[in-house]
Amino acid sequence: MTAIPPIPTKLSEFLADFEALADRSERIEALIGISKRYRPVPADIASPPYSEANKVPACESQAYVWSLPDGSGNLTFHFAVLNPQGISAMALAVILEENVSGSPASAIAQIPSDIVYGIFGQELSMGKSMGLMAMVSMVRSAGERFASAALQRK
Repeated sequence: MTAIPPIPTKLSEFLADFEALADRSERIEALIGISKRYRPVPADIASPPYSEANKVPACESQAYVWSLPDGSGNLTFHFAVLNPQGISAMALAVILEENVSGSPASAIAQIPSDIVYGIFGQELSMGKSMGLMAMVSMVRSAGERFASAALQRK
């Protein structure tokens, strides 16, 4: 029986560090700071108008996700967030790009979408939480697809 790999190490470490921020205002300030590091998808990966296949369903900020294999079973992610007020979506895009990109597809496939609550708290509106969880789900689904394809090639 094959052991299920844990979520990507960098993401696990980020979540543990972020959980240590007990004060809500500290978390908000940290997320705003993270969102300021957001950079849109490079033009050599995609340019507007973006494909509907990359669009995050139910995301109020009109976010898009691209996953690229590196040839060794790892994936790199790129994001576009079209709403300039989409601070939460931008912050999540940065968190995922910095802490998931370069990880094995099999580990990415294990990321639960409810990490959104661990990062943003339970106070999110239903619409915002659905969109953010859909971003995570698209990343996880890419991991599942690439991990499955790698198993079929073996």
